[in-house]
Amino acid sequence: MSGEQLIVFGVLAATLVLFVWNRWRYDLVALGALLVVALSGLVPADAVFAGLGHPAVISVAAVLVLSRGLLNAGVVDSVARRLMRVGDRPWLQVATLTGIVALSSGFMNNVGALALFMPVAIWMSRQSGLPPSFLLMPLAFGSLLGGTLTLIGTPPNLIIAGYRAQTGEAPFGMFAFLPAGAAITIAGVSFIALIGWRLVPGRQQRDSAGELFEISAYLTEVRVPGGCKYAGRTLHALIGAVKDEADVQVIALVRGEQRQRLPSTYEVLREDDILLVEADSDSLKALLDVTGVELAANVDEHEEQKAPAADETGRERPGEAAPDDKAEKTPRSRHGELKLAEAIVSPGSRLVGTTATGLDLRERHGVNVLAVARQGQRLRQRLGKIRFAAGDILLLQGGEDTLQAALNELGCLPLASRGLSITTPRKVLLASSIFAITLALIAFGLVPAATALVGGALVMILVGLIPLGGIYKSIDMPVIVLVAAMLPVGQALESTGGSQLIADALLQLGQALPPAATLALLMTAVMLISNVINNAAAAVLAAPVAISLAHGMDASADPFLMVVAIGASCAFLTPIGHQSNTLVMAPGGYRFGDYWRMGLPLSILVVLCAIPTILWVWPL
Repeated sequence: MSGEQLIVFGVLAATLVLFVWNRWRYDLVALGALLVVALSGLVPADAVFAGLGHPAVISVAAVLVLSRGLLNAGVVDSVARRLMRVGDRPWLQVATLTGIVALSSGFMNNVGALALFMPVAIWMSRQSGLPPSFLLMPLAFGSLLGGTLTLIGTPPNLIIAGYRAQTGEAPFGMFAFLPAGAAITIAGVSFIALIGWRLVPGRQQRDSAGELFEISAYLTEVRVPGGCKYAGRTLHALIGAVKDEADVQVIALVRGEQRQRLPSTYEVLREDDILLVEADSDSLKALLDVTGVELAANVDEHEEQKAPAADETGRERPGEAAPDDKAEKTPRSRHGELKLAEAIVSPGSRLVGTTATGLDLRERHGVNVLAVARQGQRLRQRLGKIRFAAGDILLLQGGEDTLQAALNELGCLPLASRGLSITTPRKVLLASSIFAITLALIAFGLVPAATALVGGALVMILVGLIPLGGIYKSIDMPVIVLVAAMLPVGQALESTGGSQLIADALLQLGQALPPAATLALLMTAVMLISNVINNAAAAVLAAPVAISLAHGMDASADPFLMVVAIGASCAFLTPIGHQSNTLVMAPGGYRFGDYWRMGLPLSILVVLCAIPTILWVWPL
């Protein structure tokens, strides 16, 4: 083994360890790996950042923008509304949901498709009394299976299509992946619907939707009395005085005949102001003792009335009185109502690694964080000190007119039963037509895939389906940086002979095996790698090895590349292998070891279905 190969393998080994460790985000790890191979001279200076202009990177970004246009137009929402009428038989619910999300994932970002159908699945589980764990893991696995159907279904397919050009052939077309993708998707969805969901642990949901966030707080009206030291000071100063010993949320401020909902923390308090605060009994006592505010005098209208301990749909729980609104002289409009929403923190959310205080959610987004749950358990530490993680479930409170916008801005996915947006048929038809034309241009080879996808995204922007401010928010930049950084690293693996070295080892291992078994061995290895690192990175690392292995066997590279594409997309064994798996972990109450129960037999089934189909369509 040469010195250059030692450097490449050392960098790749360190990269894989850091990916699995997950201490630093994968795009930063990939950039670090790129810089090391660049400074080592293994990548020419003019090619270090060439990955940013690679067609696969451009295509991934354009697909994400197109997916956002389809979401905004309500194309998938219109399908999701009809799913609400599915019966309450578990296998039928699983089959319908998994099949629809798989089909949607073939033509849009699979995480986006999953995000749309998760609220539907949770609503259906609550209506039928089934544990949500029976529906959510099948939904996640269906999104992975569906991504294998088309060129744009998942980043590994776009990457592998580009690698085919290195073999002297044209890149794979729009539906080149369909035969193998359809075979494993049909087999996989059938297995999940008939058998697979029964292998998932039945994490029992609680008696009511709101009990995950059982809030033992009161909505209590307190008054700023004459002579109070906080009269003339800001609301921030008042709350800050007890921040180390109490959890207090100010819901409204009543001043004379005016009422402000979620007042600014920089609002200057006046004598006789009435504050509607949410706090448990201990926090309320601390607020009264430390600040000198007092309970409002009029018991009938203000004093210590229990909040409607609402669930995330806003329904009051029986036997608990709502705060009296007679004190509010100004008319309340539906537009200004405060609502509760249960939402999950997505892997790309701005909240990951930050706190509610650090982001100043109240001032910037008009929302309060009332509770946080992680892996099915409500966190009990102080809310302002909790650092959010991907998969956390938040109970948020905000104005009806701002809550959904805040969720979009923060990158959180609503989990509660929601009224799916009613979109005009014109927008649905317009978005569908633009997308269909884009696919047709690619399918008939009239325009290169990257060019057609960018053109389709641009048209969606020009017709107003994607607001200008939302263009770059639609793009998952960590994934873009990951792919752009790992492509030159993969090329270094090939140029130094590292991929040939791995291929030779596989050839020696498979000398006594038939070609189909060698392909199965390669697919299994890629699957295992994809369960611990990002699927795009797995495809970038495995593609050069697949090409070298094909040359060593004096065979066509096509079946080997197809094997890598399928293997990289089928990460069913762990919650960290794909964002879809991570997203369902907390809402489903899953543990790390739950995934292999259904994922292992599903992975075996994928290999058994994919290899014969690939060899039939793409012979050696």
